Amino acid sequence: MHLAEPLARSWKAGLSLEFGFADQKTTLSRNIHDGPLVVQKPLYPEGSEVCHAIVVHPPGGIAGGDELTLRVSVGTGGAALLTTPGAAKWYRSAGPWAKQTVEFDVKGMLEWLPQETIVFDGALAETAYDVNLGAQAGFIGWDIVCLGRTGSGERFARGSLRSSIRIRRDNRLLWFERGRIDGGGRLLDSPAGLAGSPVYGTLFASFLNFEKKILDNLRELQPNPGAGAVTLLPGILLARYLGDSSEAARRYFAALWRVLRPALTGRDVIEPRIWQT
Repeated sequence: MHLAEPLARSWKAGLSLEFGFADQKTTLSRNIHDGPLVVQKPLYPEGSEVCHAIVVHPPGGIAGGDELTLRVSVGTGGAALLTTPGAAKWYRSAGPWAKQTVEFDVKGMLEWLPQETIVFDGALAETAYDVNLGAQAGFIGWDIVCLGRTGSGERFARGSLRSSIRIRRDNRLLWFERGRIDGGGRLLDSPAGLAGSPVYGTLFASFLNFEKKILDNLRELQPNPGAGAVTLLPGILLARYLGDSSEAARRYFAALWRVLRPALTGRDVIEPRIWQT
């Protein structure tokens, strides 16, 4: 190998999915991908009205200089449930930032239930969620982050994670948050920050038919181990997790989802098959 050649290749990848609804069936009517970001064959474990799909990033990790974009639209009457086969991994970077952009345009119902994101020590990662809901749309989604490979004792001592989440309904802002966590920074151990916990997460749900009893039922659930909290704001419900275990975070959010889904959509709880493998 010549010295002038790069040691690694960065990836630019995009996936655009469109779910339509006709004849009482939700179908993946548009599937365009560029680079290593794809969707597996649509599944119908609960009948034709809800389409399940698995979004796959074949390289398995995101390195410095990579840019991933996922765009999903769900038409009126349609219902889609998306998940991922495993944890997303953000690798240590020698300098370039890695970026991931997720854009959802929902007029029907979308459930975005990915596995956790592991941010390696030394990573330079930037994530952005932009969710736009129609007047009658429903949305449940979550985002779980693990700072460092905790299984091997790694801490997030170097690098940086920048994130933003924007959720709107009919272009009216429901929620917007922006954060930056620097490796080795004071926020990691501050009581006003992560208080020494390497795992945190947020669940979002927005529907038109929230009832107080749903909130009461959700607040009866608590993660083990870790701490959780649920808040209902105008137009949106938020749940938070803070602790030491991404598995506990997933179990907690899945338990909340099992309450939210039937209460808000009238549908039974049908877990993605990939969760059982």
